[in-house]
Amino acid sequence: MTEPYRGERIGLPEQGRGSLAGFGRRLAALFVDWAAANLVTLLFTHGSPAYGSPDYSWLVLGVFAVEVWLLTWTTGSSFGQRLLGLRVVSLRGGRVGPGRALFRTVLICLAVPPLIVDSDGRGMHDRGGNTAVVRV
Repeated sequence: MTEPYRGERIGLPEQGRGSLAGFGRRLAALFVDWAAANLVTLLFTHGSPAYGSPDYSWLVLGVFAVEVWLLTWTTGSSFGQRLLGLRVVSLRGGRVGPGRALFRTVLICLAVPPLIVDSDGRGMHDRGGNTAVVRV
């Protein structure tokens, strides 16, 4: 008897379009989103508060959260996910609604939930939101 592939239990294909995205690609998308949030914060604050200060860090987190929530809800992908060919899908079918996108985003901002994954490689934020990040 063969061991199930990642995503089989939730009805996703083993490879190609619609299959679960790997951890490395998802992590790279997260770094792109964080870099974009830093850039936007720098452009709009003109150095006040100072880069690296706690106030600056909270602003970056806020920009990151708004970007991830709004783009996941409206387009299905954050900026970084779009660049890396990823998409967040609802396992119930259809688009990820604003509430579910907000729930995922809050958990992502807590940092630990995306790092704790199940046997399919889905983070706690995906399990809690009944979503999966797939290849486009």
